[in-house]
Amino acid sequence: MTLEKKATVISTSVAGVLVLLKMTVGILSGSIAVLASAIDSMLDLTVSLFNYFALHNAEKNPDDTFHFGRSKIEPLAAVIEGTVISFSAFFIFYEALQKIIHPRPMEYMNESIGVMVVSLIITTLLVGFLVYVAKKTNNMVIRADALHYKTDIFSNGTILFALGAVAYTGEELIDPILGIAIAIYMVYSTFPIIKEGILMLLDAALPAEDIKRIEKAIRSEMAMSDFHFLQTRESGSHIFISYHAVFNVSISLYDAHLVADKVEAKIHALFPDKKVHILTHMDPYDDSDINEEEEQW
Repeated sequence: MTLEKKATVISTSVAGVLVLLKMTVGILSGSIAVLASAIDSMLDLTVSLFNYFALHNAEKNPDDTFHFGRSKIEPLAAVIEGTVISFSAFFIFYEALQKIIHPRPMEYMNESIGVMVVSLIITTLLVGFLVYVAKKTNNMVIRADALHYKTDIFSNGTILFALGAVAYTGEELIDPILGIAIAIYMVYSTFPIIKEGILMLLDAALPAEDIKRIEKAIRSEMAMSDFHFLQTRESGSHIFISYHAVFNVSISLYDAHLVADKVEAKIHALFPDKKVHILTHMDPYDDSDINEEEEQW
């Protein structure tokens, strides 16, 4: 089992335990904040199971149906996870407004505080592990999962503060107000993940700084007189690059191929944590004008 899959199994197990604890206490106590956290943990459980499925399929080798593999499952999973988090935030926001309009007394305060303390400790340990896996693998799904649980640390800490404030002051309006704050933060934190996933699904080019590094690697080979039509895209842990390399008409195919191999090695070195696929089209002269006319048609 890969490290990424182990991470999803651990996060799924943790989410399952937290759902049972928070849901029980949230229903008994009547706390919107605790109930919101329970719903969030339930979504964590669903998303972690989906992430395991996504990673399992994304790792499959190319076949007759998927010639380029299934790496786009990773950004798709990230977009779905971000969307699910956003919907849960809207539900929490709605429930908080309902409690402000129709106040309900909170019970089992000590039990609620105890559950949130345990939840905060467990979630913090899980985030530390997921961040480690994300840095080591640079996997988009794990990064999304780590971000998700980071929001849980914030929400759990906020809920714990709210419960303590309610217990100390007796002002139960604190509970739904902080529930609204948690919902807003959840939506805000998911935007970058959803945006990155959508751009990847739409085959957006690599960032400008990465393209500049690729261009520098291509230009470093003096035997290549020029290049054009550099195209890039990213799909999960895979990067796809294609370009036209212009050589002198007198160069042999063997020598041109050696030059292209050197360029590919330099580009691979730029992205050590990614699987880079490079397609080099070798031109015996600069045909960019001809190709541009063909593209217009």
